[in-house]
Amino acid sequence: MRKLKNNELGRISVETFKQAQKTPLIVILDNIRSLNNVGSVFRTSDAFLIEKIYLCGITATPPNKEIHKTALGATESVDWEYVEDTVTLVQQLQKENIEVAAIEQVEDSILLNDFTPNKNKKLAIVMGNEVKGVQQAVVNACDYQLEIPQVGTKHSLNISVSCGVVLWDLFQKLS
Repeated sequence: MRKLKNNELGRISVETFKQAQKTPLIVILDNIRSLNNVGSVFRTSDAFLIEKIYLCGITATPPNKEIHKTALGATESVDWEYVEDTVTLVQQLQKENIEVAAIEQVEDSILLNDFTPNKNKKLAIVMGNEVKGVQQAVVNACDYQLEIPQVGTKHSLNISVSCGVVLWDLFQKLS
């Protein structure tokens, strides 16, 4: 069995990506410190045809050399927008009939594997700061609080890993 070469992967162009029907998912980055994490979320969002990324609070925006290092050009394909206040954004999206879920460890959270997204509505997920997580006010404003089940000693995943796990799970459920 041989590895495929890059030209055999069936990659689409940025223009084709922009015109493609997107997965009805939006990613909201709430005060992400690491530029590498931001770039990684762009790259993962590209992989699953995510509709849009919102960069909020202290989250850095493209163009940025450190974001580009891990995004590998996904900042050109995935639609993104900067919004200063995450709570205001959540409320705006809800007014547009978009459900919003915080990815956070909270009381009475819904385990990701038990969550079934409403296929008749778009869903936005909020990923929080590497140290403090999703702001409490944002958690309170969300329609759902989803948690990735973990059984090890740390009960903590890097934000880029968490985003990959959640997007893969939701992509499968919405496809």
